[in-house]
Amino acid sequence: MAMASSRQKCVVVGAGPVGSLAALYAAKRGYQVEIYELRSDLRDPSTTPLNFTKSINLALSERGINAMRHAGHEPLLEHVFSATIPMRGRMIHGRQPDGELYEAAQDYDVHGRTIFAVDRAGLNRRLLDILDDMPNVKFFFNHKLTGADFKSRKAWFECRDRTTVSNRPVEIEIDFDFMIGADGAHSAVRYHLMKFTRVNYSQEYIDTLWCEFQIKPNVATNGRDAQSKFRISPNHLHIWPAKQFMFIAIPSDDGSFTCTLFMPGTEFAILEADSSKLPAFFDSHFPGVTSLISAQELVSSFESNPHLPLISIKCRPYHYSSSVVILGDAAHAMVPFYGQGMNAGLEDVRILFSVIDKHSASQSKDLNSSELDQATFQRKLALEEYSAIRSEDAHAINDLALQNYVEMRASVLMRMYRIRKFVEEFLSLHAPNLGWHTQYSRVSFGNERYSDVVARNEYQGKVLIRGLLGLFLGPLVLGSLGLVLTRYHSGKMRGPFEILRGFVRGFMKN
Repeated sequence: MAMASSRQKCVVVGAGPVGSLAALYAAKRGYQVEIYELRSDLRDPSTTPLNFTKSINLALSERGINAMRHAGHEPLLEHVFSATIPMRGRMIHGRQPDGELYEAAQDYDVHGRTIFAVDRAGLNRRLLDILDDMPNVKFFFNHKLTGADFKSRKAWFECRDRTTVSNRPVEIEIDFDFMIGADGAHSAVRYHLMKFTRVNYSQEYIDTLWCEFQIKPNVATNGRDAQSKFRISPNHLHIWPAKQFMFIAIPSDDGSFTCTLFMPGTEFAILEADSSKLPAFFDSHFPGVTSLISAQELVSSFESNPHLPLISIKCRPYHYSSSVVILGDAAHAMVPFYGQGMNAGLEDVRILFSVIDKHSASQSKDLNSSELDQATFQRKLALEEYSAIRSEDAHAINDLALQNYVEMRASVLMRMYRIRKFVEEFLSLHAPNLGWHTQYSRVSFGNERYSDVVARNEYQGKVLIRGLLGLFLGPLVLGSLGLVLTRYHSGKMRGPFEILRGFVRGFMKN
């Protein structure tokens, strides 16, 4: 870990999990860190989330865990894992043709590895508490970024909890050496970055909205085991697939499940016009849910909770000179269907600072330039490298997240999906030297680059197709050849080589 000069100020915009972890990495390297957050203190339960929902469940996997592992604060992981729930796979819910309900488990990993349901607020609170105890970290809540000059390294913030005589928010000007933008999909840092460098930017709203529901815990457990507070298995991500839409449930530590309905906007509009149809709609498409959530609760949640869009954002580069870089959703907001949004953001932090450390370690000993100038130059090189390598991987996981929506709502029911999953897991378990793994296990249980995961999965797919074609066409070809030879020996047909020569002559004539 390379140490920055104590004179260097790092400003982090955004105090969510990604911004907080970035601040911790920077503080551990000796920067004077200032964290600016649009909202009030996120540890205050009364603080309203930016999406106006109470959703607290996130899927934490190896990439996010590894980023916290390298933060240089061992108690962080201990605290996070004390309040997580391991999820070993999906639980697919449906109805048999005879009307009987069924549950079918699909483990994520043949080796027994799991992802973890984690309380977002608890994770965020722990990171902020750690930062609060560090002497080189300061917080500025209720501060909105209104301007930035990345050449002169100045920024302007509105203090939303302080007003002037004319009742306007007080505006302050600050200096900085390095700004990290972790302020979400609608990033103000990204907006100002685009004024200083040619950022290629695209965004896509998919034709799907989402709404939150809740399965309440069992109230009277009568001293039974901890599992009894859960009304369905706590160690699975539950999916009710319906091809064009789906309903999912993720466990919480208190025994409840945070549930989400994903559905095209046209379907939402139909139910918004008459929400009394919602219980019948659920009975038809998500069998068994109405035994877990009452009809009244379904309608109430649907009417009171917002129906929100899903956005996918790609851009590059992520930086300007040595002054600024964007991370997490600010750089690559993605749809939630791979459970990688937060994990990719946390991994951004680890990769960014590993690249900065590498360049800092190679800092020259030029006597004609100051230590600060050398550090600035090396950071410029580091940010260039980070943008080049990370944007390719971010684009890859954005695409995978979009593709996984089809898998979750439809492919999990298809025979070919299950056959490929079985073959890949069989090879992973019984022929480990081949290095064969499912795409999901590579994404969720490893740290290899997302772009390499995509390339490897495409290669495995081609090999499997060739193998299956050989398996099914081989007997057919051999049988046909045997029939030709039999008829040839009986004098009823030309030999196979004569047939081939005749075919070639005919082809050459044409």
